[in-house]
Amino acid sequence: MLAYFIRRLLLVIPTFIGITVLVFTITRFVPGGPMERAIAEMQQMSLSQGSSMSNNSLSEEQLAELSAFYGMDKPVWQAYVDWMGKLLQGDLGASTFYQDPVLDLILDRLPVSTFYGVCLFLISYGVSIPLGIAKARYHGSWFDNLSSIAIFVGFALPGFVVGILLLTVFSFQLEWFPFGGFVSDEFEDLETLSEQIYEILWHAVLPLMAYAIGDFAILTMTMKNSLMENLSADYVRTAIAKGLPFDKALKQHALRNSLIPIASHFGAVVSVFFAGSFLIEAVFNIDGIGLLGYDAILQRDYPVVMGILVMTSIAMMIGNILSDICVALVDPRVKFGK
Repeated sequence: MLAYFIRRLLLVIPTFIGITVLVFTITRFVPGGPMERAIAEMQQMSLSQGSSMSNNSLSEEQLAELSAFYGMDKPVWQAYVDWMGKLLQGDLGASTFYQDPVLDLILDRLPVSTFYGVCLFLISYGVSIPLGIAKARYHGSWFDNLSSIAIFVGFALPGFVVGILLLTVFSFQLEWFPFGGFVSDEFEDLETLSEQIYEILWHAVLPLMAYAIGDFAILTMTMKNSLMENLSADYVRTAIAKGLPFDKALKQHALRNSLIPIASHFGAVVSVFFAGSFLIEAVFNIDGIGLLGYDAILQRDYPVVMGILVMTSIAMMIGNILSDICVALVDPRVKFGK
């Protein structure tokens, strides 16, 4: 097993290089990059001052300096090698929009996205597994039918659309929850820890509902279908025929095998711990990594885009390895070759 995971870890390297090469190359050729944005801002400033300006008004030396400042003066392969060399030293570069180190920007927002990621994980698995078991246990009942309708409606709606609906109903009309943000402006004035925790949770209710709606539906139906498949298997039917009560057959024989598809989904959830959700954080104005990445794309802040890509791609690949470990723990039949 150890040799298998060592091979998986070694495969992370070429996969990571392939991902970063592809995205880095795209950022070099997509129109409207940081250099074009800087020229457009200079044009807008000149217009506000009553003068006219065009690209031709900049000398070749000024354009060369601007190109060198944004790292556009080198071939793609050389620029990528330079970027990778800095990355290996722990340097993700500086933001072209914020003018701050990319690593500092990510670390400042990491706790917010991690908080939502951990809460999403606990809610999704803590609710979906028991609900899936209950739906399989009472398949065809009114409880199963009503919950299935609610689950499919939730699955059909994108998370950011659910977020907008929740804000419209519960924040704008009913005024039960705040309009967004991680905490309010008065958070620093709160004196007790309990008040601060309540403030964070009060702001987190609606975003977590929008976060969880997609994974919640998938995990619940996966759990139900997997459990029903195992309950109809010969080994469970034989155990029941020999006198084992149905509930004990479910818990002792069918449940563990039914958790295998759930365990394989774990890797996809891990990346949310660090990356958050671009659109949901934008809808709720949560200053996490998702919103940082969303703004970076709009502003063509490619160093930030690449920095977030580094973090999310590594998290996803490590998460896939953790999924294999979880499957091996749940399913004793899994044997990894040497």
